[in-house]
Amino acid sequence: MASRDSTRSPRRRIVEAAVELLEAGGPDAVSTRAVAAAAGMQPPAIYRLFGDKEGLLEAVAEHGYAQFLESKRAQLDTDPTDPVEELRRGWDTVVEFGVRHPELFAVMNRATGRGADLAHRAGLEILHGRVRRLAAGGWLRVDEELAAQIIRATGQGAVTTWHSTPADRRDPKLLAIMRESMVAAVTRAEPAVPAAESGPAAAAPALLEALPEDGGVLTDAEQHLLREWLTRLAANGGRAPQA
Repeated sequence: MASRDSTRSPRRRIVEAAVELLEAGGPDAVSTRAVAAAAGMQPPAIYRLFGDKEGLLEAVAEHGYAQFLESKRAQLDTDPTDPVEELRRGWDTVVEFGVRHPELFAVMNRATGRGADLAHRAGLEILHGRVRRLAAGGWLRVDEELAAQIIRATGQGAVTTWHSTPADRRDPKLLAIMRESMVAAVTRAEPAVPAAESGPAAAAPALLEALPEDGGVLTDAEQHLLREWLTRLAANGGRAPQA
């Protein structure tokens, strides 16, 4: 085990040691004694900072989400001129992370703590932002919620199938085929709404994309109602929603 930077906080040193042990040997390798030794600390420090092994694994999940969100947010720094290609890159980011970090990915998916939940929601918001951009451009062939579910299900399914397949039988083409199947399931070959088209059907997806999470002058209830109306208006091809 590589020597650890003593200038980092005890909590950070313990979590990083736990991540290394987890990825090398799975959850059974993450004993308090082994983690303490790898971090250059005594076992009581783990109980003081995390309570027990489950608390430590929750902290490991939060650490994993932080790494994952950093890679996803890095993609947002570039201007998404092609929302379909952005969808492909986002899906690849999820799957590549899961393929490279199987044990960490599994712990992240099992985590139930507040920190992991907040990070999970942040990741979902990035996903839904991508879906809204597809909708605004007229690319979606299904509604936004179903599109998000398909994207998530195929990504997690690809990772699970990859790791459940013996190493000598894994074929990288599986991941590419699943990604393109996902793209075909949620997007059209050409946008349904020409850029020059006007009216409610074209405006509703664009307004959904531009609608801020913080309504400012709107109450939370008004913000929720406006988002619901715009979603229904877009799904109904521009016909006004019924009260």
